[in-house]
This record gives sequence, structure tokens and C-alpha cells, in this order.
Amino acid sequence: MKAGVVSVQGAAPEHVRALEAAMAEMGMKGSVITIRKAEELEQASCAIIPGGESTTISKLLLRSGLHDLIVKRAEEGMPVMGTCAGCVLLAKEGDEEVRKTGTKLLGLMDMSVDRNAFGRQRESFEAPLEIEGMDSPFPGVFIRGPVIRKVWGDCRAVARYGDKIIMARQGSMMALSFHPELSGDTRIHRALLEMV
Repeated sequence: MKAGVVSVQGAAPEHVRALEAAMAEMGMKGSVITIRKAEELEQASCAIIPGGESTTISKLLLRSGLHDLIVKRAEEGMPVMGTCAGCVLLAKEGDEEVRKTGTKLLGLMDMSVDRNAFGRQRESFEAPLEIEGMDSPFPGVFIRGPVIRKVWGDCRAVARYGDKIIMARQGSMMALSFHPELSGDTRIHRALLEMV
């Protein structure tokens, strides 16, 4: 088992630590690798696309050859989780900001996103979240997060904040507006590992 974190830009080290903690809690043998090149992604059993700047991550994925390979591996069933900017990139449709910046989305999940729906950095906040399948609230950490505007097809909303969709699942893919790697709670990372 090799769990991978796409590490071209953004909050990768926190995801590495969260995956290591999740593996230890599950008594799972394996390692966590950072993914910057196609051959590293080829070795991964699952992958996380972290938060960061979605336009920058998109450009770096295209330049490194990872963009098309992530699409191919995900379509073959490799579990993928996208948090914050990663959530934006997993979507089939973006907002005006995505169009203006020419951000090339991975287009893997039947959903549309609104990029900086939760405002600026200073408007960051934490909130307990009711997530489908979890028996107690999950500590959600929001930092300039996107909102999933709508879902269709095989994609379904599994968590909301007020009337906003902030987590969706489709097959073995998960998209989150928030940052589970900053919560100290490994349940979402464990859910990803369990899909492998």
C-alpha cells in the first residue's frame, strides 16, 4: 500500500502526516509518498490533491504530465480525494473565476464549484460538520474554501454547512471544501484508505 499526496504546490506535508497517522490507527502496513512526477503516481494506491492555489496546481499538473494520468488512474478506480483547491480541480464545472484564469479542471466528478465562496483568508473559520456515515460531528476547518454549487449524475452530497454543499462523493472519489488534514481527526483519511 502506497498512499500518495500530490505535492506540486499547497498543503501537502499536513496530508502526509494525516495519512501516516490514519495508517497507524488502522494497523495498516504501507507508506506515504509525495507525488511530483508521473512515475510516482503510477506507484500510488490512492491519491490526495491538497489545498493551495487551483490555477497554479492545474498548470503544474499539466506541465508535469500528471493531469491526464490522474484522470486515467481515477477512471480506472484509484481512490482520489481533493480538498479545497483539490475539490475545485475534481469538478466538471467551475465558476467565472475558473474560466477567467483558464484553469483546466480534471473534470472527474459530476459537480460544479464556486471557487472562493467562503471569502478571504481572514474569514477562515471552524465548524462541527455532520457527515453522512459518521456517528459524531467532524471538526471542519475552512480556509478560503470553495462551495460545491450543485451535484448531478453519480455524484452525491454527503455534508453541508447551512444550505451549502461542502463534501461530495462519487464512486471512489471525495471532494471537500474544508481541510481535514488540519483537524486532528483522521476519519476522512481513513475512509480514503479503506477504499483502496
